[in-house]
Amino acid sequence: MRAIRVASAALLGVSALAMTAPAAQAQGDNSGFWATVRPTTVAPGEHVRLRATGCEQSVTVSSGVFDTVTIPRWRTTAWARVDRDARRGAVYEVSFYCGTFWQSVDLTIAGGRPDRPDQPDRPDRPEQPEHGVRAGEGGTLAGLNLKEIGLGAALITAALGTAYRLSRRRTEEDGS
Repeated sequence: MRAIRVASAALLGVSALAMTAPAAQAQGDNSGFWATVRPTTVAPGEHVRLRATGCEQSVTVSSGVFDTVTIPRWRTTAWARVDRDARRGAVYEVSFYCGTFWQSVDLTIAGGRPDRPDQPDRPDRPEQPEHGVRAGEGGTLAGLNLKEIGLGAALITAALGTAYRLSRRRTEEDGS
């Protein structure tokens, strides 16, 4: 009989924990996922640098002005060549997809060919890192609200305590 009570208390605790998981997941947003296109204004036929950070999987980048590009999960950048027949003066949407998250960035097509020292002659050359690894962002607690974590822990503790107290009260009543 005692095993049933202990199992019930454990099940109640696991249920309370499981009910808080969807709320924690709902709080997660794409605030860690960032996407940029450089330069933001480019002439037809030029290259643009596509950058996506904060995604733990491959990022797919698509636009009506260049072929779809995939940024592998171990990289943060890729290059794309703007179509030579892109309409001058038009603004195209560049969409970055990271699983269920997505962001869009505008890319403007300008006339002429500006002199850009940051543009490579060969976009397929290996890239040099711009900076080191961004370490220390927090691991499991990065981006979490401590007030919400504390409230969730208090609710779980209260549910477990209530289940334990009720199971102990019934044991004492049965022994009397």
